[in-house]
Amino acid sequence: MRGYIILSHGSDSGPDATKVSALAALAESLGWATLRPDYREDDLKGHAGSVDPRLARLAAAIAAAPVPPVLVGSSMGAFASGLASLDAEVAGLFLLALPAGIPGYPRPFAAARGVPTFLIHGYADDVCPVEGAFAFARSQGAPLLLVQDDHRLSDTLTDIEAAFRRFLETLA
Repeated sequence: MRGYIILSHGSDSGPDATKVSALAALAESLGWATLRPDYREDDLKGHAGSVDPRLARLAAAIAAAPVPPVLVGSSMGAFASGLASLDAEVAGLFLLALPAGIPGYPRPFAAARGVPTFLIHGYADDVCPVEGAFAFARSQGAPLLLVQDDHRLSDTLTDIEAAFRRFLETLA
């Protein structure tokens, strides 16, 4: 095993969603172990109401990991992954379609400093404005790949996979 990766899906999605499934398969082909928690029950509590239950579920997965994991998250999964990195040691953050905040949730997005981080965001994201990803990337000095895509990032999956492969290579 080269390392351990926890992939967190977005709201109104699931652990078998296209992006997290594709990234898990890629990571596994490179020798990484993966886990995809199922947050669907948490998501029934609404966007703001699902954050703390997601964080608890993610904290338990991190605590059970054999080594500090890489956290991968899409949208709400990215939001929870960043916040989780503030409370636990992680090996990296790979964040997609990052929301800068969740309406009704009191904390804005934040992530641990000094953790290797890579962001991907769509120019045409109408759910999570690209300005939030810009601001976070600038504040962390983190690379940000902007793609011609919307919030789902379904048209640029090949680009996402290539960036993820490169990111994992830098951690190995």
